[in-house]
Amino acid sequence: MPMRIFSHTCSNTEIVCALGCADQLVGVDANSDYPPDVVARLPSTGRDLDLDVEAVQALEPDMVLSSLTVPGHEQVVAELHAAGLATLVCDPQSLDDVYDDIRRIAAALGVVERGASLVASMRAAMPAAEVPGARPRVLVEWWPKPVIAVARQSWVNDIIHLAGGINPWGEVDARSVPLHYADAAAARPDIVVMSWCGVKVENYRADKVRARPDWADVPAVRHDRIHAISEAFLGRPGPRLVEGYRQLRAAIAAAGDPAGA
Repeated sequence: MPMRIFSHTCSNTEIVCALGCADQLVGVDANSDYPPDVVARLPSTGRDLDLDVEAVQALEPDMVLSSLTVPGHEQVVAELHAAGLATLVCDPQSLDDVYDDIRRIAAALGVVERGASLVASMRAAMPAAEVPGARPRVLVEWWPKPVIAVARQSWVNDIIHLAGGINPWGEVDARSVPLHYADAAAARPDIVVMSWCGVKVENYRADKVRARPDWADVPAVRHDRIHAISEAFLGRPGPRLVEGYRQLRAAIAAAGDPAGA
């Protein structure tokens, strides 16, 4: 008999569906919004940081898929454990960790070969870009004020490199780093990517980036290289990272060699 799965976090919901196991989902958190036709028919038991654990219990899942990718998730995971719910917890930091989590979820669902196939297809879709000149410095922002930048312990750091860029904060031993505007500007980013958490991509505001104090001479501003990539494509460690890579690689390719700018 197929397992009954509750998915806590968007990325896990998307992984389950990409593995062809959407019919095993019995509920999701309220932040899960993709695939829309799947999540629309499922019970929702609260947002990822405010999960109604009793409502999850009432759905009688065989397993809860959870995550530690957002600060505060650890408290929810503790509540799930306290309720006696079997829980598989993902905590990816690198792109390889994301692949490992996909394989772990596939194994738990009894579809090991599908997991291997999904990982192989993602790897093939995100080859390392050949960069003939200098790599552009890429600032990926999780938040605009203060600037929250991607650091070494993030799968996006790997994606920046694969797409042909360099992360100025790629050696900072953290998942992300908060920055004053002056400190972010001092890194001289050639490209700024807005991928603001919890904000719809149509509400990302490049003019807000341009208007930052003393940012007029930042290369990304001076050369109008401010891009919007939905947080759904970079912030969710699952199959749609491929789309984030594609958009980031296009932005980097369009920038050309920053040394010649």
